[in-house]
Amino acid sequence: MATKKKRTPKVQNDSWVIIAADSSIDTQEHQSDPVFTRLRNPSTDAASLYFLSSGDAQLFEVKAFEEDFHTWFIGQTVQRDGRLLFVTPMDPIYLILPYLIKAGKEGKFQPVDQVVVDEEFPACSRLLNCTHSLHNVAEEKEVGSLKFHRYSQEKTMNWLKKKVERTVLVLKKRNISVGEGVKSTTCVKVKSESDWREEDYLRYAHGLISEYISEDLSKTLLKHLQLPELTSPKQTEPPSKKRKLSDTPVEAGEDYTKFNSADFVRKPPKKMTAAQKSLAKVDKTGMKTMSSFFSLKVKAEKK
Repeated sequence: MATKKKRTPKVQNDSWVIIAADSSIDTQEHQSDPVFTRLRNPSTDAASLYFLSSGDAQLFEVKAFEEDFHTWFIGQTVQRDGRLLFVTPMDPIYLILPYLIKAGKEGKFQPVDQVVVDEEFPACSRLLNCTHSLHNVAEEKEVGSLKFHRYSQEKTMNWLKKKVERTVLVLKKRNISVGEGVKSTTCVKVKSESDWREEDYLRYAHGLISEYISEDLSKTLLKHLQLPELTSPKQTEPPSKKRKLSDTPVEAGEDYTKFNSADFVRKPPKKMTAAQKSLAKVDKTGMKTMSSFFSLKVKAEKK
């Protein structure tokens, strides 16, 4: 009696391939290991994957590049997760803002360690170790050795405006195509650089910053920048929104970083050549198709 072969049990492999700066994984100064952690995404309000350097000194966002049917060979093992992860620095204020806004509705000054609290994401308190610039988005009061904070929309708008303006300077310096003169995700110029307006840069930069804030805050920032809302369906979403479809955060539960196939427009049928047109006019009566020479012959039934 033949014995059945036992299947090899599936082993969970936690190895990833990551591109990160040496400073993000340096453990000499704080003598503790950097960690991946789940935190609330300030834009989607869902769980996303983030990276904290040694001693929680700096926060990094995690982006993923993924294509179908990709695996990695790591040592003597095959890693089924074929994604390529990118770890880039991120301002922790973006993740702290939703907590400050929520607590600010009470209208009182509170200790920040009592504000940045989340039962679903307990690691959020570690964000306070990454930043010392809460004064940019909140009012501060000191009582003895204690500090109390209260959310300030005015300060937040000024802080976000500076972020937008700095982004505009980088876009201009790197000669990034912006505005309506950009075709979808390809960023192909269809207008000359002289035709780009300052408003095009501001809208593009606003779109980039909006990836890190809530929709309500994004609309408020748009008004603060004195930019009118676009009513045309084709122009409502700036080029930056379309471009980042393949650059979304790594969701802790599910990955949404696949390229968007909707951007690939179906090509119109090609025109027939002169030879194809003349062949189409030929009388094909009695002619057999090429496939008929390779099909199975059916035996005739005997009567």
